[in-house]
Amino acid sequence: MKGAAAEAENPSSDFSLVLHLTDAGLSELDCSGELSHLCDSDDMYDLSKSNGEKFSPLLFLCRKQLRNIVREEENKVGIIVQKFGGTSVGSVEKIHHVANRVILEKEKGNDVIVVVSAMGKTTDELVRLAGEMTSRPEKREMDMLLTTGEQMSMSLLAMALQNRGYKSTSLTGWQAGIRTEAVFSNARITEVKTKRVESLLAEGRVIVVAGFQGMDENGEITTLGRGGSDTTAVALAAAMGADRCDIYTDVDGVYSTDPRYVKAARKLNGISYDEMLELANLGAGVLHPRAVEFAKNYSIKLTVRSSMEETEGTLIEEDAPMEEHLVVRGVAFDKDIVRMTVVGIENELTGFPAVFSILAKHHVDVDIIIQSKLDTGRVNLSFSIKESALDETLQILSDNKEEIGYQEIEHETGLSKVSIVGSGMVSNPGVAAQMFSVLADKKIQVKMVSTSEIKVSTVVDTENMIKAANVIHESFGLDKPAVHS
Repeated sequence: MKGAAAEAENPSSDFSLVLHLTDAGLSELDCSGELSHLCDSDDMYDLSKSNGEKFSPLLFLCRKQLRNIVREEENKVGIIVQKFGGTSVGSVEKIHHVANRVILEKEKGNDVIVVVSAMGKTTDELVRLAGEMTSRPEKREMDMLLTTGEQMSMSLLAMALQNRGYKSTSLTGWQAGIRTEAVFSNARITEVKTKRVESLLAEGRVIVVAGFQGMDENGEITTLGRGGSDTTAVALAAAMGADRCDIYTDVDGVYSTDPRYVKAARKLNGISYDEMLELANLGAGVLHPRAVEFAKNYSIKLTVRSSMEETEGTLIEEDAPMEEHLVVRGVAFDKDIVRMTVVGIENELTGFPAVFSILAKHHVDVDIIIQSKLDTGRVNLSFSIKESALDETLQILSDNKEEIGYQEIEHETGLSKVSIVGSGMVSNPGVAAQMFSVLADKKIQVKMVSTSEIKVSTVVDTENMIKAANVIHESFGLDKPAVHS
C-alpha cells in the first residue's frame, strides 16, 4: 500500500469513503478511481502528524483495512516484519539460524521484511574506537560510525539467505525510506517512504533493513537512540500495513516480572498495548516505549518471542485475553531512585510551576510527585528522579533558588521504585490497598506513592526492592499457572 494521508486534501471525506468500502466490499462497488486516490496518492506515511490535519491513526486504520481487502481480491500474501536483536545475530552461526527463521516465514507464503540490530557487542566496540580518537566525539560523526554496525548485520543476513537460494536485498534505514527529525543520536521517525520496499517485495525478495537509523530532511544520517531497531521494525510494519510484527530476542516472551530476581515469574501469553507501555516506561527492557507507542497508534499486532526456541511468545494487542485470576499483569522495579524535597516553598502557585518548568528546560525527568503543607504556611514539594541526574538537579535548583522561593533542598538516595501494572485495576478499586497491606506485613516502608488507571508505583529502600517485588508478585497470583477466561 502506498501513502497514507500526507497528500489527502480532505481526510474526513477519505475516511467516510474507506468506511463505506470496507463495509460493503469491493465486489459491490465500482470504485477504481477512489481506490487509486486512497492507495496510490503517495508513497509516504507521515508518522509525525498522528493527530494532525492531514493524517490520523484512525484514517490509517481504515486505509489498512482497505488494503487488506485489495490484497484478498488479488490473492496476495500477507506481510510479516521480523526484528532480530544484537544477541540473536551475535555470530555467524546465529545469523544462519536467523536465516532459517526468515525462510520458515517466507515458505508460509508471506512477504517478509527483516530488521536487524548490530552484532553482539559491535556497538560497544565502535564506541570504544571513537573514544581512542577523541574524548568528545561530535554527535554527527558518532551517528555515521554507529550505523555501520547494523549495516554489517544486514549484509551478512542477506548473503546467508541468498546462499540458500532466496532472493534478498539489504537496505540501510534511509534506503528503506526511514525519515527522521534533524536530531543526532536520538532522532524520532517522522515518515516512512515505502516505494522502494514495495517494489522489491513485488519481485519476491526478502528485504533486510538496518535498524536504529534513518535520514533527516538535510540528508544527514541519524540514529534513533535506545530501542531504535524495535522502533524501526514497528514503523515499517505500520507503513506497510503488515499483518504482524515479530520481535525476536534472547527471551521467549514478556514475563510477569524479571525472572532473574523473582523465580516464580512466568511468561504472559498476552498483554495489552497500555500494559506493555507502562511496563516499558518502568524499565522492562524487552521492548522500548517508542516501539509500543507506534504499535498502539497504528494497531500493529506485536509478538515477542525467542530467536532460539520454537515457542509462541507473547502477543501484544489492543485487548489482550484476560486470565481470569489476574487483576495485575506485571511487577516492575527500578533502582537508583532519589527523593528530592524542595523545603519551604513560600508561594506554591508560583513555586511549583517554576520547579517543573526549570527542570523540564534542562531535560530532567521527574516521576512521582508529593506535596505537604507546613505549619508555617509554606509547602514542601517532593519528587523522584534517577540518581544519574542528582548533581545536575541540585545545581539547577540552587541556581534558581530566588525564582522558586524555597528555604533549602534535601535529598535521599538508596531508593528503588516497585510498580504493579494491570488493566484489571480499572474495575478493582482495592488493588492499591492490597499492595500497601502486603508491604506493611513484611515491614517494608513505603516512602512515596503514585497511581494511575492501570499502575501503582511505590518507592522503597533499595535493600527491600527484591523482597517487595517477590511478595507483591505472589500476593496478586502472578506465580500461578495461566488460566484463561
